[in-house]
Amino acid sequence: MKTVARWMLAGVMLAGTGLAVAQRPARAPELAYQLTEGQNLNAFVREGPVAAHLLLRNGTDPRILVAFPAGNSGVGLWFEPVGRAATWRLEQAPRPTTAPGIAGPQPAVQTIASIDAPELRVKQAVLSSIRFLRDYQSVGRFPADVAVDPVVSGNTIRWSRPRLDGRPGYLLQIRLLSGSIRGGVLVAAAGRPLRMEILASSGETPLHGLAANELLNARAANDPGARNALRFLSYREKFLAGSWRFQTYFGRDTLMSLRLLMPVLQPQAIEAGLGSVLARLDARGDVAHEEGIGEFAVVDRRKLNQRSDAAVLDYAMVDDDYMLAPVAAAYLLDHGNTATARAFLDRPIASEAIPGTTAPAGKALVRNLRHVIDSARPFADRPEPSRLIAIPKGRLTGQWRDSEEGLGRGRYAYDVNAVFVPAALESAARLLRAGLLDRYLTAQDRAALSRADAMAAVWRDRAPPLFRVSIPATQARPRIDDYARTLGIPAAPALTALGTAPLVFHAIALDDAGRPIPIVHSDEGFTLMFAEPSPADLETYVTAAMRPFPAGLMTDIGMLVANPAQTDASVQGRFTPAAYHGAVVWSWQQALFAAGLERQLARRDLPPATRAVLTRAQATLWRAIAATRATQSSELWSWDYSGGRYRVMAFGAGKQDVDESNAAQLWSTVYLAVQPPRALSPATGRR
Repeated sequence: MKTVARWMLAGVMLAGTGLAVAQRPARAPELAYQLTEGQNLNAFVREGPVAAHLLLRNGTDPRILVAFPAGNSGVGLWFEPVGRAATWRLEQAPRPTTAPGIAGPQPAVQTIASIDAPELRVKQAVLSSIRFLRDYQSVGRFPADVAVDPVVSGNTIRWSRPRLDGRPGYLLQIRLLSGSIRGGVLVAAAGRPLRMEILASSGETPLHGLAANELLNARAANDPGARNALRFLSYREKFLAGSWRFQTYFGRDTLMSLRLLMPVLQPQAIEAGLGSVLARLDARGDVAHEEGIGEFAVVDRRKLNQRSDAAVLDYAMVDDDYMLAPVAAAYLLDHGNTATARAFLDRPIASEAIPGTTAPAGKALVRNLRHVIDSARPFADRPEPSRLIAIPKGRLTGQWRDSEEGLGRGRYAYDVNAVFVPAALESAARLLRAGLLDRYLTAQDRAALSRADAMAAVWRDRAPPLFRVSIPATQARPRIDDYARTLGIPAAPALTALGTAPLVFHAIALDDAGRPIPIVHSDEGFTLMFAEPSPADLETYVTAAMRPFPAGLMTDIGMLVANPAQTDASVQGRFTPAAYHGAVVWSWQQALFAAGLERQLARRDLPPATRAVLTRAQATLWRAIAATRATQSSELWSWDYSGGRYRVMAFGAGKQDVDESNAAQLWSTVYLAVQPPRALSPATGRR
C-alpha cells in the first residue's frame, strides 16, 4: 500500500499545476524525427535515458500510443469510433522530460497535439508491456491485472499505476488546453479542435543507445530515414526488431539485419548484436526467438507461481538456430581480422537464459554449433523428408513467416532446410578450419564439427530437390488467369512471361506428409545470399520469382513475398493482400534478394547466359525498389490496383488488414548497405 500511496501522491503533483514535471534545456535531442505512414502519425525521440515513439492514429478510430524501448513498455489510449474521420496535428514534437514516480523521477516525454473531432469518448487505456498493448490492438484483450481507472481533475485525465510487482510503473496524462472534460468525455470548444498536452512515462530500466559513431561507418548510404530508424532501434544491450510493436530483442531479426548491414556497421555494433544473441542461447545452444521482459515477464511468471521479472525467452522458432553460424562466420572470418575475432570470442557473455552463468562468447558459439550438428545428423545419415528440420508439432509457425498462415500450414520450411541448415554446417566447418575456436573445443566438440563438411554436402545435394515443383503450362496458365480475375488485376503480362514452358519453382514448405505446398515465394533470396546454386538452378528459380505477378512475384510497387495462384481457393483466401505474409511486400525481403543477386554476380564461374538472367532481374528489382523509396524503412506494405497500375497501400490502413506495419523496422534499414549497382540510378533503378 505504501508503494501505491507514493505513486498516487506523485500523480496528484502532476495533476495540479504540472510544475512537478522537470523542464529540460531547450536543446535538440540527440535523435528526433517524424513520419506519417497510412493513418499513423509517428514521432520518435531519444535523449539520454529517454527513448520513446509517439503514435497518433488518424481516421475513425483515433488512438494515442507511446512506446518505450525501456522494458518493451508503453501506454496507449483508445477512443470509441467517431462519426467522421479525424486528423491529428502535432503542434509540439515530443520532448524528453521526467515525471515523478514511486522511486523518484523517471523518464518521460511531453508533447502537444490537436485533433479535429468534436468529442472523444475514452474506450480503453492500457499501461503495461507493449505485448499487452499489441494484444489489445489486435484482439481486444489484455490481462485484467494491469487494468487501471482514470482520475479526472478539472481539465486533466490521468492513468497511473506501479508495476504489478511494486516496481516503478507507468503514467499517461492528458491535459486539455482547449476543450473540456465532461463525464469522462473530451469535448471540443465550439468551432475549435481538441487541443491537449500529452505526458507519458515508463519506469522500466532505460537502455543505452549506440552513438552515431558507434553504429555506422563511412560506407553507409546517406539515407536520413533509414539512419534515423536504425539509430532509434540500436542499443548496446541489443537491437530492437521494430517500433511500435516489437521494441525488444528478436533473434532472427537481429541476425538477418546484422548480415545485410555488416558492410556498413562499426565493429561495436556487430558485436553488440552477436553478443545479444549469444547471451540468450539456451543450454542446448538454441537461439532465442523473442524475449518477454518487464511486466510481461512478471505476469507470465506469476502463472508458474514465480515472483520474478527474469526474461521469458521463446525458443519455438527453428530458423534462427541455423542463422547464427553463417552470420558469425561472416563477421569473424570475412569482415574482421584475427585479432578482433579472437578478442570478441574471448569476451565474457553473461547468460540471460541460464541466470548466474558467464562464459566466453566462443564457448557459447560452440554450443550453438553442436546443436546444429546434432539436429542435422538424422537427415545427413538418411536423407528423407521426415528427417528434415520440422516446425514443432502443434504449431503453425517456425520461421520468419510467423503468422499462422505464413507457411501455408506446412511443417518443413524451404528456407530452413534448403538454405540455412547447409549454410550453418558449412560455416561450422570454416570456423573449425580457421582455428578460432580451438581453445573452446572439447575432444567431443572437435569430433562432431569435423563431420560438418560432409553433412553440408548431403544437405545441399538432397534437400532442395524435395521442394521442387513443376506444373505444366496447360495447368498453370488457367490458374493464373482465374486468380488474377479474383484480384481484379491483369493476367496478360504474367501469362506472356510464362509462355508455354512448365512453371518451375521451389515450394514454400512441405506438408506433414512431405508434399510440396505450391506457393511461389521470396525466400529464394536466402539461397542467393547463403548458397552457390548451379547456373541452371539460378536461371530457373530467379526467373520464377521475377515473372510478373501472378505468375511470379513482381509488381510495380515491389516483390511480393507470396503468390498462391497455383493453390486452391481456400489457400488463396488466406494469402490475400490483407494477410501479414500474404500477397504483400516486405521491404527487407527485396533487399535480401538484391544483395543475393549482387553476391551471385560476383561469382566467376557463371556463363554469360546466366549472368544475363541475373542482370535483368537486378534491373527489374531495383526499379520496383526505387518506385517505393518513401516506404523503405517501414515493415511491409500492401497494394491496390486501379487506373491500370499497382499503388502502395500502407499495411494496416485497409479495414481488412489483420494488423498494422511498424513505422521503424530493423531489417528494413538494410538499404544503408544494400545499394543498386553503379550502372543503375539509385533514384529510378534504371541504367
